[in-house]
Amino acid sequence: MQCTKKTSEPNDILFSLRAPVGPTNINNIKACIGRGLAAIRCSKEIELKYLLHYLRKNEKRIESLGSGSTFKAITIGTLKELKIPLPPLPQQKKIAAILDAADLYRQKTKALIAKYDELSQSLFLDMFGDPVRNEKGWEKIELQSLAKISSGSTPSRKDESYFTGIIPWVKTGEVNGKLILDTEEKISKEALDNSSCKIYPSGSLIIAMYGQGKTRGQVGMLGIEATTNQACAVIPPSSKMNYLFLITLIKLCYNDLRDLRRGGNQPNLNIGLIKTYKVLFPSLNLQSKFAERFQSIESQKSQAQQSLEKAEELFNSLLQRAFKGELST
Repeated sequence: MQCTKKTSEPNDILFSLRAPVGPTNINNIKACIGRGLAAIRCSKEIELKYLLHYLRKNEKRIESLGSGSTFKAITIGTLKELKIPLPPLPQQKKIAAILDAADLYRQKTKALIAKYDELSQSLFLDMFGDPVRNEKGWEKIELQSLAKISSGSTPSRKDESYFTGIIPWVKTGEVNGKLILDTEEKISKEALDNSSCKIYPSGSLIIAMYGQGKTRGQVGMLGIEATTNQACAVIPPSSKMNYLFLITLIKLCYNDLRDLRRGGNQPNLNIGLIKTYKVLFPSLNLQSKFAERFQSIESQKSQAQQSLEKAEELFNSLLQRAFKGELST
C-alpha cells in the first residue's frame, strides 16, 4: 500500500489538531497520518519525554488557541509558534525522569483498580455464569418486579434560582459504574416543587438511558439522596434483591442493554425497555454470599483508590513545579 498522506516516524509525538485539540502520544512505527494530526519530531536540543509532559500539562491552554464553531481546531502554524521553557538538556532529562516515575506509579495504581473490577466480575461469572446467556438456567424476572422504576426531569433553565440549591441532581455523565456521593449540579426546593423531579433514596440504582459515547447503558448506585434528570432510569431499593449483586449483573449486561434501543434510528433506551428487562434471580442467600465477597474486594479497591488520589496529587504537583524550574536543580 502506498502512503498518500503525511508520514510519521518512530519517536515522533503525534498531536491532535482537532476534535479534540491536544491529546498526544508517541508513535512507535512509520505510519501515514491524517490531516487532523501533527507529527512533532524532536531535535537534539530537546528531550522527547520532556516535551510530551509539557504538551500534556498544557493541553487545555493549547486547546484555547483553537477556533471553530462546530468543533475547535488549531493549525500547524499555531503549533509551531508555541513557546516552551527549554532548560539545558541534562535538566530536561532529569525532569522527564522524575515525571515518568510519578506517572508510572499512578498508572500502576489505575491498573490495580481495574484488576479489582475484573475480579468482581470474574467472581460473579464463576458463581452465576453469563447473565445474558444464562447457561446455568437461573430463573429470570423483570426489573419492574423489584420496585417502581421512574425517571426525573430537568427544571427550567430560565429560572437561575432553580440551580442554586443543595439538592443533588444526577446527570447521565455521572453514572459510571460507581457509588454516587456528589453531583456537579444541585437544584433548589423550588425547582423540585415546580418540576417532575423526585428525591430518590440512597441505595437506588441508576441506569443511563441515553447520553454521549459509552454513557447509554451505564449503571451507578446512589450513596446519597438525590434527584436525577429525565435520561436516568432509577430503581429504588428493594428487599427482593441484593443490589450489590444487581449492579454487578447490570454492568455485565452493558452491551445487551445498549442493544435494546428501538429500531436503527433510535439510539436511546426508555423506561418501558428498562422495566421489562429480565435479569437473573438466584436465591437471596446466594446473592448475599456474592455481596459479602464483593464488599471485601471493594474494601481493597477503596484503599487502592486512596493511593491513586495521592499519586494524582503527587504527579500534578510535580508537573506544576517542573515547568517553573523547581525540579531542574
